[in-house]
Amino acid sequence: MSILRIASYNIHKGVSAFGRQARIHHLKQAIAGLDADILFLQEVQGRHDVHAQRHAGWPDAGQHEFLAGDSHHHVYGKNAVYQHGHHGNALLSRYPIFSSANHDVSDHRLEQRGILHARVGIGDIAVHCFVIHLGLFAASRRRQIQALIDTVRRDTPDNEPVIIAGDFNDWNQQLSQTLYQELGVVEAFDAVCEHGQTSALLPLARHLRKQAPVHARTFPAGFPWLCLDRVYTRGFRISEATVLQGAPWRQLSDHAPIMVQLDFAESR
Repeated sequence: MSILRIASYNIHKGVSAFGRQARIHHLKQAIAGLDADILFLQEVQGRHDVHAQRHAGWPDAGQHEFLAGDSHHHVYGKNAVYQHGHHGNALLSRYPIFSSANHDVSDHRLEQRGILHARVGIGDIAVHCFVIHLGLFAASRRRQIQALIDTVRRDTPDNEPVIIAGDFNDWNQQLSQTLYQELGVVEAFDAVCEHGQTSALLPLARHLRKQAPVHARTFPAGFPWLCLDRVYTRGFRISEATVLQGAPWRQLSDHAPIMVQLDFAESR
């Protein structure tokens, strides 16, 4: 068995509230310390002319390229576009990225959203990675989840593994059972039992009892209370799932990052 370490993180565009302080350099250091093989990032600033003028040392490159450095490949999905720049989702991968596509799932101009699909090659395995950041309104999230389901069904062969991660804004925990039933995925924290062991029967048992899955609290980072960020997988054994709290994470973004360890066979 091989191990794949992944992280999901909403980085809040690399700045503090209202853009008063640049945090992108501290984010780069903290993210490098995670030693993650694949990172699913949301609110990544591809360009911001105002921050570049205001903050000394603001990276010349987009944040996805800056954070990837020399260790990771990177792809970026531009979602929100405005006069002075744009931001969206990004995937950083230690393994080669064979292809990528960004799907616009925006409901209206005030809330531009996208689904970034990247196909990553790990040995002879093609892993389909979906980076997602859903809307703030329940109706929007339901439509965007259906768009995700349609995209996965259309573009992902049944025999190839899938990872879906990001900021779901699903604080009332309404979406997991839909994804379980439609895509056959498992949510990371729902799959890991109290003693750190994975139970393949746990998601099914919870479904039969019609109980809500147990998700991780990631927002706000200073005092996590809401379960906004998720990792769903298909074709892996989930061996560990952790929310990174405390220093330095509570100073870097309004979300806390999630780390998940996946076990898989190198060949099929």
